[in-house]
Amino acid sequence: MTMPTQLTTFPAARLIALAAAALLAGCALGPEYAGPPDAAPRAAQSGRFVRADASATAAMPSNRWWEGLDDPLLNSLVQRALEANPNLSVARARLQQSRAALNLEQANAAPTVGASALAAHARLPPVNLAGLNGGSGSSSSGSSTSANLYSLGFDATWEVDLFGAHRRAVQSAGASAEAAEASLADVQVSLAAEVANAYINLRDRQQRLALGEQSVRAQEDMLRLTGQRVERGTASALDQIRIQNQLDGTRADLVPLQADRDAYLNQLATLLGREPGALDGELAAVAPVPLPPAQVAVGDPTSLLRRRPDVRAAERTLAADTAKIGQAEAARYPSLKLFGVIGLGGTHASDLTRLDDFAAIGAPMLSWNFLDFGRAKARVTQAERVRDEAEAKYRQAVLEALRDAEDSLSRFRYGRVTVATVARTKASADRALELASQRYKAGTGTLIEVLDTTRQQLSAQQNLLQAEANLTRSFVGIQKALGLGWSPEG
Repeated sequence: MTMPTQLTTFPAARLIALAAAALLAGCALGPEYAGPPDAAPRAAQSGRFVRADASATAAMPSNRWWEGLDDPLLNSLVQRALEANPNLSVARARLQQSRAALNLEQANAAPTVGASALAAHARLPPVNLAGLNGGSGSSSSGSSTSANLYSLGFDATWEVDLFGAHRRAVQSAGASAEAAEASLADVQVSLAAEVANAYINLRDRQQRLALGEQSVRAQEDMLRLTGQRVERGTASALDQIRIQNQLDGTRADLVPLQADRDAYLNQLATLLGREPGALDGELAAVAPVPLPPAQVAVGDPTSLLRRRPDVRAAERTLAADTAKIGQAEAARYPSLKLFGVIGLGGTHASDLTRLDDFAAIGAPMLSWNFLDFGRAKARVTQAERVRDEAEAKYRQAVLEALRDAEDSLSRFRYGRVTVATVARTKASADRALELASQRYKAGTGTLIEVLDTTRQQLSAQQNLLQAEANLTRSFVGIQKALGLGWSPEG
């Protein structure tokens, strides 16, 4: 016994013609994305930053901006962080997820093909003949029956993209993947700046600690000499107490600096994906704070907005949400699915080899939820409002990016002025301390004058170190605001 031959409910030629006609007539509903809105027209027209001074040039900046600080150890730290930081691993995993989602949407537009095989044995009980004839006896056929069934088949399903739902889904997934890539670049930008700032803070604390320890040694020498003078009767015990108090104050000032130094060492180790303390030996040697170059390339506002990753992520999110409106619109209209089945089978295993004896079924199915009491319309409205939110966030991202750039340029501009002013103050304090020491040794000055000028000179040195560190941090802030420090992800 074999299965019926050539059982076809829809001719294959007509099925193909229907599919082709549906594709030719298909359209993509919803708005076409035409690019982001012009959120900062004045910045684009001016072609320059408002707060830029003569030290900021319109040349295109380097993406590896940290090399401009001319510190090989800093270059090494940033590069290692960009390779091993855990936050980058998280961002890369999210990017891979979004790319997999894009691949899934692309695959959803293709037919689904499956295969099935069946081998079954059935045992049937005796048939009650009296019951079949309407009688009340208990006569039966006398014995049970058994049967075998073998089947091998292939089936395919394809949803015709009549109104562009699949196309909009692919567009949305593609834009979301690009947004995830921009978010990864944003993590790289922030990471490079964070490593540089931690390194600058570490060098600042090391320099100030070295300066404080040098001051402690000088005050210890002065305390010892004053003690000798007290023994000879040429100095008072009050002078000795004053020096001791100043020495204790200087030692106390070193404690928070030591705590900060250890904290920045731990931060750098963590940023590089290492455990705290792993970089202590490498960074133990005291080194000066790296200073920025005399000229800083900043480009123009238009290139900033094209390059900055968070702005690109906001723009790609806007594109993805725009495509989702088309998906919601397409759900309001009919959907067409094509089904096809080809199978071989019978009651014997040998029936599976009879290729000329098969069953074929082809059937289109048109479905339409035309009475949903406004659900589909509500989903379209929801998608439109989500898109409006994404546009507002894009505008905000543009304005924030421009503000960051202008703020950092202003801080850098006035940071240079501060360094020059504090440097003059420090030079005056050095000269005043030299004169006070000479007067004290000649017996024409007092110890109080020496102690006071020493305190002022130490404060001026500390202020100069802090001003230089702030200036370099402002330089780092410019690079971060310009969206520099990332590389394309393969």
